[in-house]
Amino acid sequence: MTGFDVTFSNVLLTLVYLLPGFLLYKGGKVRPEHMSSVSAILLYVCGPCMFLNALTNLDASVVLSVRMLLFLLISFFAELALLLVLYALAGRRRGEFRWRMLAIASVSGNTGFFGLPIVQALFPDSPEAAAYSCMFCVSLNILAWTVGVFTLTGEKKYISFRAAFLNPTVLAVLAGFALYLMQAKHWMPELVRGGIRTVGAMSTPLCLFILGIRLATMNLKQLFTQPFVYGIAAAKLLLFPLFCYALVVFLPLPPVFRASMLVLGAAPCASVILNLAEMHNSGQELAANCALLSTLLSLVTIPLLSLLL
Repeated sequence: MTGFDVTFSNVLLTLVYLLPGFLLYKGGKVRPEHMSSVSAILLYVCGPCMFLNALTNLDASVVLSVRMLLFLLISFFAELALLLVLYALAGRRRGEFRWRMLAIASVSGNTGFFGLPIVQALFPDSPEAAAYSCMFCVSLNILAWTVGVFTLTGEKKYISFRAAFLNPTVLAVLAGFALYLMQAKHWMPELVRGGIRTVGAMSTPLCLFILGIRLATMNLKQLFTQPFVYGIAAAKLLLFPLFCYALVVFLPLPPVFRASMLVLGAAPCASVILNLAEMHNSGQELAANCALLSTLLSLVTIPLLSLLL
């Protein structure tokens, strides 16, 4: 199968996971207030297991460790640089919440729950691709709760280094990296590794179930008829991944490194933008629309971008 076929089929499969949540809500079997409980399971159990599995599946080496660190630094630079450019270009319009949302949403991608399984499918013989997804998630968490939250709120008091570093994602990646350095792949009991792998595999379906419920609660006509949301989606799904790819395409790095930077950069808007909007107590609907619309449109954009590989 070509890269286009692999990415298209896997993005399509991922989007199919929207249906159970959507249909269960429409059938009256779940309610919006259920999302908080499922989200807690995803955030504190399934997500960390997904990251632990990705990192403990690797053979430790100095070269790979350096590449993971480099991926972390480049992804953070890409997020920070484009955010600042878009924020500056907004000019006087920065007083409007939606333009500040444009800056942060354009660089905040669901590189874990959405991006990780896609790079795993695209590079089944290169487990380091999943590790690169972990690095992207860490860089986003650091950016979101520091520069990102300041961009959105304009208030330094909301900057939280505790939230940036002491959160389930970053802590799970740090634990996974420590196990990777200790060569856990070779001594951890298969029963334990299998349990972590199984629970981690639930992450993507659960994430999309939640989005499906949220989709069912929304006015679909309003979702698809907001030009500004399309602009944010275009920046996230096209501008940001192309910018990421431009940073690495000519560097003497392995093809999997460069391809992972492109595909993970193309992941749709992450739910962290909704968390930031709720902190600001404004723009929750805009943030939710960005996450949902960009997720749906990624069925087209990610396979098309894979043609560059």
